Amino acid sequence: MQRLDFTPFYRSTVGFDRLFSRLDNLVGEDAKTYPPYNIERTGDDTYRVSIAVAGFSTGDISIETKENNLVVKGARANGSDGKAREFLHRGIAERAFELRFQLAEYVEVSGAALENGLLHIELKRELPESKRPRQIEIKAASAPTIEDKTVN
Repeated sequence: MQRLDFTPFYRSTVGFDRLFSRLDNLVGEDAKTYPPYNIERTGDDTYRVSIAVAGFSTGDISIETKENNLVVKGARANGSDGKAREFLHRGIAERAFELRFQLAEYVEVSGAALENGLLHIELKRELPESKRPRQIEIKAASAPTIEDKTVN
């Protein structure tokens, strides 16, 4: 695989350091494809992350948010049912995983549900009152009246 060098961009841009650092990191590591997931917009300020977690129960998965990061971890105890299993074909990968998502400012997790082998994580963006747009009333200046004028 060819490695891209973003060094020339560092010299000619100001304030884009984080962008090019992230691009460097993305090019350098393999894309995470397990478990597969979808990110969808369900409304103006609501989102849903759906992760395919076949074979995992609610006790095997943990969801944590910290400083605009969402971390979903899954680990299944091997042989938890007490029986030794012999697979003739193993297509369901019950291996441990960790997915990390960078959340935008003011995006919070509003809920999570495990349904039909899919973990749905509901996200909602709520701006604080001080950050919401507001209308400013424009007052018209009143025209001077005869009483306002003084006679010399």
